[in-house]
Amino acid sequence: MIRKMGIRWNLRLRMAERGYFATSDLVPLLAERGVHLSREQVYRLVTHSPQRLSTDTLAALCDILDCTPNDLIEVAAEPRQVSKTGTAGTGPDGPPAPVQRTRIRRPDLG
Repeated sequence: MIRKMGIRWNLRLRMAERGYFATSDLVPLLAERGVHLSREQVYRLVTHSPQRLSTDTLAALCDILDCTPNDLIEVAAEPRQVSKTGTAGTGPDGPPAPVQRTRIRRPDLG
């Protein structure tokens, strides 16, 4: 087992707690704080976990929602099974075929 690190993005939950249910509600509030994002960008920010997030945007969201970054971002470790790629044992079609060495023959050496 390996652990894959990820995050849980709780922006929508924090918005609902403050009475914001439409993603477009955030557009003017962010603009008041110097963060200018389109409606589409705000929609993606609310509905998907961001891969990159500027500290200005994070600070503006925390100010709007009266919360801390820890309220918005939760670190989560997900255990994952490592897939085995070896050929040990027999597969569904029986054991693998033996590998034969390749011989290189030069035409001038006959």
